[in-house]
Amino acid sequence: MFSAALTSVADLRAVAEWLAQQLSIDVGLVVRRGFQILGVLLLAYAGFRVLTLITGRIEKAVDDGDPNTLSEREQRGKTLAQLLNNVGGVAIGVGAGLTILNFFIEIGPLLAGVGVAGLAISFGAQSLVKDVISGFFILLENQFGVGDIVKVNGVGGVVERMTMRVVMLRDVHGVLHVVPNGSINLVSNMTRGWARAIVDIGVAYKENVDNVIRVMREVAAELWRDAEWKGRLFEEPAVWGVEQLADSSVNIRLVAKTVPGKQWEVGRELRRRLKNRFDREGIEIPFPQRTLHLGDAESLASLLSARTEESQAPRR
Repeated sequence: MFSAALTSVADLRAVAEWLAQQLSIDVGLVVRRGFQILGVLLLAYAGFRVLTLITGRIEKAVDDGDPNTLSEREQRGKTLAQLLNNVGGVAIGVGAGLTILNFFIEIGPLLAGVGVAGLAISFGAQSLVKDVISGFFILLENQFGVGDIVKVNGVGGVVERMTMRVVMLRDVHGVLHVVPNGSINLVSNMTRGWARAIVDIGVAYKENVDNVIRVMREVAAELWRDAEWKGRLFEEPAVWGVEQLADSSVNIRLVAKTVPGKQWEVGRELRRRLKNRFDREGIEIPFPQRTLHLGDAESLASLLSARTEESQAPRR
């Protein structure tokens, strides 16, 4: 059986040598190139694994253990990890591809030709270069990071991903907006340092404003003492006073200095508590209404009386 196997291997080798002779193929060269390509692919795979390990270590190093809040350090770490993963992945892929290509052709002249072509293409790719340069400075200056809630050129949302070319924002409706870095003129970051919840409450003109302000301060103090909410506040919410004498209401403003990103939650909770407390206190939150001044009230009264009598008269 063993001798039969040896015979089969010898036959296969003989067939391979015959084919190589017929096709003028250097079997040794093919084998060497195969091992070289395999080695390059293994090195590229190892490079990708090391890159993934490094980016994972970066994200783990900046993680503070709180899944509900992204600190500035976490946001910057995640942003750096994403960019390193993108740039490093492209560099490893291009390097491996050029190395394998060099096994078959001389890539020196090819690279020179690519350089000349690249010079011509660069005139048509100025926007791409602008995007990359802008992305570099956004990262360098730490203007915003992954997880920040920002408004870019009037479009607001959570930063889901950043590359050297674009920023991806997910808005409250779930729509993903892709903004080229070079087109960013104004960035409003709502999750840096601290934030402010602004609650404007309108009450009827008949209400005692001082009493309403007292009730609002009590509600603010209750929220500040609540252990569930105190961790989202930097200080006790304050009533600033009458903000506007509107058409149908007196608008009173209450503000709260909050942890970045928590201003909307705090604002909703304050409105809920204020509505419930106003209901208990009998404080009216008015709907839009208008007062009509009639020049001839007697004529209107007689007209309405006539209409009423006409509607009540029996029909024949």
